Amino acid sequence: MNSDTVEINIKHDNPQVEDALDRLTEKIRDLHELGIKAIIVIHGYGSSGAGGRIKWAIHDALENNRYADRVEEYYFGEDVPYGSSSYQSLLKRRPGLKQYLRHFKGGNAGMTVLLLGPNQRSA
Repeated sequence: MNSDTVEINIKHDNPQVEDALDRLTEKIRDLHELGIKAIIVIHGYGSSGAGGRIKWAIHDALENNRYADRVEEYYFGEDVPYGSSSYQSLLKRRPGLKQYLRHFKGGNAGMTVLLLGPNQRSA
């Protein structure tokens, strides 16, 4: 088990979108303080065939720098299919992700990988 990587299921118990974002904000803050370097966020894909509201809200929050103070980089699951150049690059930088990324066989649109920056207080 790699202690610098954590998997969180943000869709557990089907929260409303704002509740899911609040949970994610709190989890990122807490895990960053603990020195965690990577988070696998399970947000689900939704049943519409176009992605669920939680997924899109998280993507939007990341793309609009909502977590920029703690999240250095992020990878949407659909963009890191097993064996791809982005997959290989990610593993070179964070070998501890290997056990999690095996679930990304054809890319997994229900997951997002967050790479956290250094904790400024402990750096």
